[in-house]
Amino acid sequence: MTPEQSPIQEVFAPLSASFPGAAALRDDAALYATADGNELVLTMDSLVAGVHFLPQDLPDLIARKALRVNLSDLAAKGATPTAYLLSIALSASEHGDWIRAFAQGLALDQRQFGCVLIGGDTVSTPGPLSITITAIGEVPRGEILRRGGARAGDLLYVSGTIGDAALGLRVLRKGDGGIPGADSLRQRYWLPEPRVELAPVLRRHASAAMDVSDGLIGDLTLMCEVSRLTARIDAARVPLSGPARAMVEQSPDLLETCLTGGDDYEILCTVPEDKAKGFEEDCRATGIAISRIGRMEPGEGAPLCLDADGHAMTFMRTSYSHLG
Repeated sequence: MTPEQSPIQEVFAPLSASFPGAAALRDDAALYATADGNELVLTMDSLVAGVHFLPQDLPDLIARKALRVNLSDLAAKGATPTAYLLSIALSASEHGDWIRAFAQGLALDQRQFGCVLIGGDTVSTPGPLSITITAIGEVPRGEILRRGGARAGDLLYVSGTIGDAALGLRVLRKGDGGIPGADSLRQRYWLPEPRVELAPVLRRHASAAMDVSDGLIGDLTLMCEVSRLTARIDAARVPLSGPARAMVEQSPDLLETCLTGGDDYEILCTVPEDKAKGFEEDCRATGIAISRIGRMEPGEGAPLCLDADGHAMTFMRTSYSHLG
């Protein structure tokens, strides 16, 4: 067995045990057959140490974040996660106990979200740790949600709370300074919550959806561009957690961090007004909070964000850039 095959068979092959098409990770490809009437949805995200997570973060949390950001993409498409492929570039310090803890993190989330590892690759690198996951989900034929399906007059909604992860990263870098709830902010950065329970609700009611990965304002701008519309949102309606709101009240400039910082992995979606009541009721049944923050409007250009006094807000940048 080669040095590359050893960790595959020791720590990753058990994660594929429930999927015969993975061939116990002893082949170069996996065989995947979907149920009749469904379509496959595939998405891929890469995470690099020092860019998408901190090098000192725990290996199990790194693994779970890498998987969850992909599951968030699937949820926004209305898809149910089923399987994933993993490619990981490891340095000398990320073998042994590190890689075992990493695999244990994946195992936890496989059980929680009902997906299984079916293949991938491991390589060595002198550079930073790099992880790429391709996630596979299923959606009923013809029901995939796109970010470009919004129509003028549709209402804008976002799930959960916005800004916690960006503030959590700030706390990790600068210290918490006695901030109440700092632990919860850090946790939101380390471990996002993919809203997989919303997938069937989105399919029933939404006209467009995407997950908020690079910042609410920046991602809404992308939705507007693809839908050939603009939007108006009220910053006061954007849901903030208690700790985030306390930080913003102490330092109002942090509202921009919340709106543009990214790493939220919440669902941003548009819903026709006549479906709004049913959408809100179905969301409540899942236990996931949803907030109406604005409306899609005719026109082109960046969305208009109004502050609590009704004035247009301007931002130094509208989203977090993973390119620096």
